[in-house]
Amino acid sequence: MSQRVTTAVILAAGLGTRMLPATKAVPKEMLPVVDRPLVDYCVDEAVAAGISRIVFVIAEGKESILEHFRAGARVETALRETGNQALADSLAAIAAKAEFHAVYQPKQLGIAHAVACAREYIEGEPFALLFPDDVILGERSCTAQLVEAYERTGGTVIAVEQVADADVPQYGIVDPVDDANPARLRRVVEKPQLEDAPSRLGIVGRYVLGASILRHIDETPPGRNGERQITDAIARQIAAGEPVSALRFEGRRYDTGRPLGYIVANVAAAMRRPELAPGLRERLAPLLEGEG
Repeated sequence: MSQRVTTAVILAAGLGTRMLPATKAVPKEMLPVVDRPLVDYCVDEAVAAGISRIVFVIAEGKESILEHFRAGARVETALRETGNQALADSLAAIAAKAEFHAVYQPKQLGIAHAVACAREYIEGEPFALLFPDDVILGERSCTAQLVEAYERTGGTVIAVEQVADADVPQYGIVDPVDDANPARLRRVVEKPQLEDAPSRLGIVGRYVLGASILRHIDETPPGRNGERQITDAIARQIAAGEPVSALRFEGRRYDTGRPLGYIVANVAAAMRRPELAPGLRERLAPLLEGEG
């Protein structure tokens, strides 16, 4: 029987250069999608998968991420003093979602290096890995779908989606043995040219990583710029005969790491809110018709 997945690692140490100048002083993970920071969507997705412990991998200057999930914030206290108990309770509920921790990645040395920074919380157990840049909206938590797949396969499970030919060189691409879902993988190829890609299934920022992953990270030599990549460690799992599978998840992914994707994610999230959707649709109509 597989170990239960109770921990999620959320990577939040990046510089957010593609969203400058907005991210010069504000962590990109704290940029709002409607009225919630990006990272809050990740946390909710993990909690919906039954995860009770969240570990943020952050860099210096990103402490506001952990502050967002801390109980007893100044604004919460002020709201209680003015009698706005309902809003104060909604803020207190953020801190009660899970047990939160933070570790620092002192230098940008790749995704696998960032994961290893959380070693004290994940050694010897499977865990979910989430990238806040990817906001995934749907009826079911993408992380919950991965956890369910992990419970069936007993090994690493990677979230994938069909990508356009032009986008293949921007993604890690998987090579499944068949059309099953989840499908066992022969290999993963990092950012191949189109003619070298084994499929059109691109890896998105959601994983459940088997308990052996830290050992494989430790044994993976640094690549370009001294960075360690998670796809190399996963490739070592495959080479060792461990089960590694890809899951074509249900839901719609929005890449908020670039301005256009961020704007679209805001619109998509707002359209899922009954109190916002009618007014937004009315305001967008003249813009789409070119009336300003």
